[in-house]
Amino acid sequence: MPLMSEPLLRRCLTEVLGTAILVFAGTGAIVIDEISGGQVTHLGVGLTFGMTVAAVIYATGHISGAHINPAVTMGFALAKHFPWRDVPLYWGAQLVGAAIGSAGLLALFGQTGDMGATTPAGSATQSLGLELALTFILMFVIMAVATDQRAVGQGAAIAIGTTVGLEAIFAGPIGGVWASHWVYWLGPMAGAVAGAVVYRWIQGRNGLMRGERG
Repeated sequence: MPLMSEPLLRRCLTEVLGTAILVFAGTGAIVIDEISGGQVTHLGVGLTFGMTVAAVIYATGHISGAHINPAVTMGFALAKHFPWRDVPLYWGAQLVGAAIGSAGLLALFGQTGDMGATTPAGSATQSLGLELALTFILMFVIMAVATDQRAVGQGAAIAIGTTVGLEAIFAGPIGGVWASHWVYWLGPMAGAVAGAVVYRWIQGRNGLMRGERG
């Protein structure tokens, strides 16, 4: 008996590819900005992240759902829009994809611009709160456009990509390597959970808290 069905394998490989594209293009914009002496600009970096997310959703959303973020996978699972048994597989795929994207940048440009690494510009607590708030907003938007049939489905990629871009533009300077790496796990995970719970509540589907199926 195979360890993983072919459809699930294809979905996981799609998550690997989608996350690799996001990391390569998004953090690559930071690297190129460093190399070019600031020609990309902070605005350009934010737009790159947003447009890449939108493009990946359009290209892979119909195959894997285009989570490309462990926090999003957690939020979907909590809201019963994704099976818990597949969460570790998606997380593994996303981590592999992110590593591939970063490895590509390392091979091409070396450690230039810290390879787009994110570090707190202020205190770890400040960045934790900001990451929580940003992911709450992102997950709230995702829940609205990707899980609610009353929303305009064709606009999901644009809405989600725009949210990512806006957050990267206005909050990027605060969330600026591994010294406070926990911030970028705990903050997004907590924010995604909160975003999913709040949207389900205002949507009027309280089954999330009672264990009912959505």
